[in-house]
Order: sequence, then C-alpha cells, then structure tokens
Amino acid sequence: MQLAALIRHPIKSVGHERIAAASLTVGQALPFDREWAVAHEAAKFGPDLAEWAAKMNFLRGVAGPELMAIRAESDVAGRRVTLTHPRAGVLTLAPDSEGQALIDWLRPIWPAARPAPAFVVQVPGQAMTDLRQPYLSILNLATNRALGEKLGQDLSIHRWRGNLWLDGMEPFAEFDLLGRSLRIGEAELRVEQRITRCRATCVNPETGVDDLDTLAALNAHWGHQDFGVYALVTQAGRIAEGDKVTLL
Repeated sequence: MQLAALIRHPIKSVGHERIAAASLTVGQALPFDREWAVAHEAAKFGPDLAEWAAKMNFLRGVAGPELMAIRAESDVAGRRVTLTHPRAGVLTLAPDSEGQALIDWLRPIWPAARPAPAFVVQVPGQAMTDLRQPYLSILNLATNRALGEKLGQDLSIHRWRGNLWLDGMEPFAEFDLLGRSLRIGEAELRVEQRITRCRATCVNPETGVDDLDTLAALNAHWGHQDFGVYALVTQAGRIAEGDKVTLL
C-alpha cells in the first residue's frame, strides 16, 4: 500500500486542497484541515466560540451543494487562502482578519432558503471536523473505483472530502483495518471507526450539481452507506504523497 493523495480543507466545506506532505501531531487532526469554519445565522454560538461545535452550526455541502465546487490553495504558512469557484470566481483572503470578505463571496452560491452565512470561527488547536475527536479520514482508491463502476462513471475523490487516500488494497478492505495501526512515512495512526456518508457525496465537485446517487448505490450493492474510516495519530511524524503504508 502507498499514500496516493493527501488532501486538506482549510475552511470547513469551503474548498479542497491537495498537498504534497504534512507533519502529523499526536492528538491533532491534519494541519490546517477545517482550521476555520463559516457559521450561519442559526448557529448556537457567537463569534467568540472557544470549543468544538457540531456541524449543523456551519455551512456544509449537504445544505449548499455549490460549496462542493470550491477549490482552495493556501500559502506556505497556511494563513492566506485562495478560493476558486466556477460561478463565484476567485477570492484570496486571510480568514483570521477578512471573514466578511468570505461571507460576501459565499452569499451568492448559498441557498437563499437556508440560514445565511454569518461569521467565521477558529478555535486554536481544535479542527472543526464533523466529530469532536481529532480524526483524520483514510479512504481507499479501489473503493472509489468500484463504486464508480457501479454508477457507470469515474468518481472524483473530492466527493468524499477525505484526507489520506491509499492505493494497493481491495475495495472496502479499509473496513478490515478497524482497531489496527498503520505506519505512513514517519507517523503511525490507529483506525477507529467507519464513516457513514451524507448526500453531499452526491454532488459533482466540478460543477456543484447533485448528479449521482452515491448513497443509493452503496446501499444497493454493499448494504450500507459507509465510505472510508477515521483514524487517530498515535505517533507524530512527517507523511508525504508516495509514502509506503505498512500494517502494524
């Protein structure tokens, strides 16, 4: 097995970014993954958020499909992010200090019937991942190919908004890793649980249009709607695209 792709999402649900390498830390998510999040007007907190908060407080692709078509590119320090969308155009900003610019850029591609984008939050040391635990997601290219074959077309890996894509396994063999540890580059991770998916994965990340029922296909052919697994970093170290992956 090898690490075929390494992806982060600097702003939760607002852009995917492929990177060459990262340094993992025990008890932390992938660096600069879900570092910021955009809260909506119905959020249960204000701009002074100081702890992890549940995903329903934030803008997400399942509620605003056009968000899925945003691409991101960060500077070396990870403090400025360039976002690109086929309809909204290009925006470069520092989320820490230019949150209003992000809100204004997102409004035209966010459904008017949903609570509007309100403010940007960041909690130092706490990624705004879907679960409170500092998980990284591990996904299998063979699983993606198998599902694409059932649907009759190639599937972009960005439908799944994952972190680490592995190659060299059989389809769905990632579920056999539960409770096991992996060494990737210098780091080690322990696989904790399967990931159950929502309708955001039905959206084409090139267009922002809901065009394939990935959930129905998973249920019809495999009897579940799980795709990928969550893992925790148990040994710090650098990982890079192309690294060998060893089952411990």
